[in-house]
Amino acid sequence: MQSQRNTIKIKVVLASLALLSFYGIQNIEVKADTVKTKVENIDLPKPYATKSSMKFSKVIGWSKGKTPIAPEGFTVTKFADNFINPRNIYIAPNQDIFISEANTEVSGIMRLGANIVGASKSDRLDKSANRIILLRDSNNDGVPDKRTIFITGLNQPYGMLVLKNYFYVANTDGVVRYPYKSGDTIIKGKGQKILSLPKAGRHWVRNIVANKNGSKIYIAVGSSSNVAEDGFDKEIRRANILEINPDGSGEKIYASG
Repeated sequence: MQSQRNTIKIKVVLASLALLSFYGIQNIEVKADTVKTKVENIDLPKPYATKSSMKFSKVIGWSKGKTPIAPEGFTVTKFADNFINPRNIYIAPNQDIFISEANTEVSGIMRLGANIVGASKSDRLDKSANRIILLRDSNNDGVPDKRTIFITGLNQPYGMLVLKNYFYVANTDGVVRYPYKSGDTIIKGKGQKILSLPKAGRHWVRNIVANKNGSKIYIAVGSSSNVAEDGFDKEIRRANILEINPDGSGEKIYASG
């Protein structure tokens, strides 16, 4: 009996200490690490009242006898050159290498402005090559033993894909596919446009990839502008990854933003 009373007393004391600790903690004031600041009205200039700071690089290419610096144990060797603004590289399942050639085209008053601000020295702004080059290194010696102009007459091509019996090209205004078999070195046919895409704007490249089983194709479509300054009506189906079937049907937005 005495033992039970002692146990009850201990529990009461512990409960009292817990309550005191709880309420004691609640009343402790902790000073913030930051201090309050007074925010004044900031008088900013109107948009575009001042010129933006722009610095453009100058393209000079590789100097004779010099290459980019590689990590220790590696070397850099020129594989191929003499391209017209190469934009993207795609390696086919048979190890053929495809390079899309395209660039932003600027003419008239816009070209004059690009020359004045210096943009033309860091980027090719002439007529776009709009073609795909094939390179083949059959013996793997690091030197292409075959080079052909694979496809011409494109519209700012970027993404490329071999899927089953077709070669797909993602132009700025749509996806085109051509009948293809492994080892082909040139395509002469017009091709089939399976998907139209919104063109123009500042971000014109379109990449393309298939899922593992080849049942779906995904196309990355860049936004028309940086902050919708041209209006949201120009951003429809843009800043998205679109999903389609290999024949171009079944389009839906796979990812957005």
